[in-house]
Amino acid sequence: VQYVESGGGLVQPGGSLRLSCVVSGSTLNYAAIGWFRQAPGMEREGVSCSTPRDGNTYYADSVKGRFTISRDNAKNTVSLQMNSLKPEDTAVYYCATDSGVDDSAWYCNAKRFGSWGRGTRVTVSS
Repeated sequence: VQYVESGGGLVQPGGSLRLSCVVSGSTLNYAAIGWFRQAPGMEREGVSCSTPRDGNTYYADSVKGRFTISRDNAKNTVSLQMNSLKPEDTAVYYCATDSGVDDSAWYCNAKRFGSWGRGTRVTVSS
């Protein structure tokens, strides 16, 4: 599976960005999707995940009410709308998809062994 993330950049605090991820080699139909991020010197963490199996969408506490994950199965694309950005959102953002995932929260918090793309860098700074 290959991922091509885009949409990152430099934005001032309070600003917005919309990240996109084109997935190839795997269909998004019935699959879990997720956005993860890795800040400098930190481990990669789950930001938002969703699977049709539980019908839920998980958001990390730090992004609740500000970020929205979405998918377009026809275009095999995953997106992340990020509003009210904060300096602590600065990180490289990665998307991922896997099949057979029953729980959205688990998908965001478990160690993932699948492939990753190059990510897209988000810098929130004045």
